Amino acid sequence: MDESEDVPKDFIKLKSEKLSVDEVSELVISPYCGAVSLFVGTTRNNFEGKKVIHLEYEAYTSMAETEIKKICRDVRQKWPSIKHIAVHHRLGVVPITEASVIIAVSSPHRAESLEAVMYCINNLKASVPIWKKYRDCSGFHP
Repeated sequence: MDESEDVPKDFIKLKSEKLSVDEVSELVISPYCGAVSLFVGTTRNNFEGKKVIHLEYEAYTSMAETEIKKICRDVRQKWPSIKHIAVHHRLGVVPITEASVIIAVSSPHRAESLEAVMYCINNLKASVPIWKKYRDCSGFHP
């Protein structure tokens, strides 16, 4: 494969179906890269000392996708060697232990992809209009 055929791509998806680590990681594989770094955020069974039954996510979808694209652009400016970026976020109800968000980044070497994954999740949580509420025994909470 000629490297010009493997142009950098961003894969952004917000969906209500269960997320797949295998599916997301396969999106970013490239023969020019020796590293694929992943972050998988899962629903845990507790929050601030309360038992969590599940999480529920809502999003302003078009704005969320635009903000995620901005994060991808920022990543490419900070780490020009990054090849592919995938950000998949689940919407709706997410049961305990299932993935809420999966981020995958490929690069020639591990340092760039590891740093880029951290940058992506930190900025996603800070700036993307996706809202989480959790349900415990007493109901829903923001």
